[in-house]
Parts: sequence; C-alpha cells; structure tokens
Amino acid sequence: MVIKVFVATSSGSIAIRKKQQEVVGFLEANKIDFKELDIAGDEDNRKWMRENVPGEKKPQNGIPLPPQIFNEEQYCGDFDSFFSAKEENIIYSFLGLAPPPGSKVTKSPEEASSLPNGDVAGESESAAQGTEKTEASGENEGQKEEGEDAGNLPESQEKPEEEAKEGEAEAQAAEGEEEPGEGEDS
Repeated sequence: MVIKVFVATSSGSIAIRKKQQEVVGFLEANKIDFKELDIAGDEDNRKWMRENVPGEKKPQNGIPLPPQIFNEEQYCGDFDSFFSAKEENIIYSFLGLAPPPGSKVTKSPEEASSLPNGDVAGESESAAQGTEKTEASGENEGQKEEGEDAGNLPESQEKPEEEAKEGEAEAQAAEGEEEPGEGEDS
C-alpha cells in the first residue's frame, strides 16, 4: 500500500507550503513509503483528489486544500487530522498502516489494551518516567512535611520567589508574636 499525498508545488500560500513540508518531512523521516502528487501541474490529480475527499471533510467552499492524504484509494485526512494523529501517537492507524516492528505505537485508542496498573499499552516512555518522578517527589514531599508546616506546597506548585519570601517573613513574625522569648535564648 502506498500513501498518496496531494500537494500543490506552486502554491502561493506559505501556510499551505509549510503544512505540505511537515507532512512530507514526517513521512520521509519515518521511512513511510509515499507518493507526492501535484495538483497544481496535473489536472487529473486535482480532479481525483477533489472527487475522493468525502463530503463531510470538505471545507465550506467545497474545495479541499492540500495537503490531502490517502492510502491508495482510501481517504486518510487533511493536515489537521494528520497533525492530531501525530500528536496522539496514532499516525500508523491514521494512515491505515501496521506499526513498524518493535515500535511502541498503539493502533488506536479503542484498540489500546489497558495494563493492570491502569496505564495504556504503548504510552510513551517519557510519560511513564514523568509519572515515576512525580510519585517519587511526592514521597519526598511527604517525608519533608513531617518536620515542616503541612501548609507548604509541593515543588510543582511553589509560589514565585517574592511571594515565598513574603510568606516566610510573615510566618516568622507570627511565631514571634505567639511565643515571645523562644529562640532568643539560643
């Protein structure tokens, strides 16, 4: 199966050119076989693309703009749906392709299997590592809180430095008012 990317090589729109470059660059970088089909220089390509974009996917003016992506005859989507699939890490499902061997990419959210710990199979490692770091820092914060005020915020929710300094000064002033004489004997 070959992915077809319909582009306009002589587009006057910088936005369209950037979108086309992003799609083509991504496919090249991931070694996904594709064909670039120019709709600016080939009337047959333009006609085929316009006829094969589903009605609900066409813009209000009825003329779909490039890039439009197909897997052989099957419509995959436009740039926005491509970008969403890429961000959700379901690009192979979007393109109608099997993920490459050894990849940790899920086919689609519906097909993703849930693991006993509640994680979803195929989630990126960085997300899992971030969770582990958060949990570890949460334990550290819990240990710190035993010897400190329980009102302190975790590192991720700390106040800006200025507010923190003001808060410390107020806390020290409050301690001095409540228990005079303590701390002066040392």
